[in-house]
Amino acid sequence: MLTFTIRRLLFAIPTLLFIALVIFMLLELAPGDPMANVPLTVPAEVKEQMRQALGLGEPAPIRFYKWIIQFFWIEPLNVFDALFGTTFAEGKLRIISWQNRAPVFMAIAERIPQTLWVVGTAYVVAILIAIPVGIYSAYKQYSVFDQAGTFVTMIGFSVPPFFSGVLVIIIFAVQLRWFPSIYDTRLVVDSWESFGMQVRQMFLPVMVLALQITSQLSRFMRASMLDNLNQDYVRTARAKGLRERTVVLVHVLRNSMIPVVTVIALSVPAIFGGAIITEQVFKVNGIGQLLITAIQANDLPMVQTLTFIFAVLIVLFNLIADVLYGILDPRIRYD
Repeated sequence: MLTFTIRRLLFAIPTLLFIALVIFMLLELAPGDPMANVPLTVPAEVKEQMRQALGLGEPAPIRFYKWIIQFFWIEPLNVFDALFGTTFAEGKLRIISWQNRAPVFMAIAERIPQTLWVVGTAYVVAILIAIPVGIYSAYKQYSVFDQAGTFVTMIGFSVPPFFSGVLVIIIFAVQLRWFPSIYDTRLVVDSWESFGMQVRQMFLPVMVLALQITSQLSRFMRASMLDNLNQDYVRTARAKGLRERTVVLVHVLRNSMIPVVTVIALSVPAIFGGAIITEQVFKVNGIGQLLITAIQANDLPMVQTLTFIFAVLIVLFNLIADVLYGILDPRIRYD
């Protein structure tokens, strides 16, 4: 397993470099000028000096090479310096946002806790609901519970977040006034009262995201369980006199989790991308809103860095899924 993990990590390096090159080239071809938001009263020579200060006067290969060095070396050194009080990255140029003239990773570090609060909670809630629902729906196939679950999951999977988000705001925030419609990112959780306020303002965005994730995972869980419930090893286990609970929750569930793990692992980066819409609806000042703002301001370093971080998450969770296969299925051997 260790050899396989190291080999996959080494293989991920050229993959990520190729993805970074594709993202860089696409943004190079995108229309727009970083000086477009500069007031018209600024002289042309001053704009040119600003362009040179942003590094736009250098050839594209040089700018790509510098960005790679900054992302994989200088930014990790800054994190190391912040954790251990060293000065390895002192004086080295970081990835600078064109919009606010500050390091990109500082803005990301400020926004990511809000996204993790919402996305992380929604994903945990969705998994805790989806797996039991999928198991029971498969075991009680075509029952009332199964039919109702199928109906709800189809609606949850079909309705886009920008519609369901507005719908729950109208019902629970405007009509019933149970929850706030806007997420207050300035709230500091330092007491039970503030914790309750945090839970209330998280409820609606978490509900919207969890509904979509639950709908997808429960359908995969149900289909996988149905495939395994009719296998020969299940009939053998029952013929040996094992309890039905042991057969379903130990033997069938373990084998059924293999394809579901793939969906869970690969859905994590997708949920970060899907949360962009939810963050816009509920005004969550997170990564999604940061990306939208950067796109609108033509802040290419911010857009490039955030897009590449999503790509890194996809590669990372692919590796995690492969490693979990070996844990769930002892027949899978990588070494």
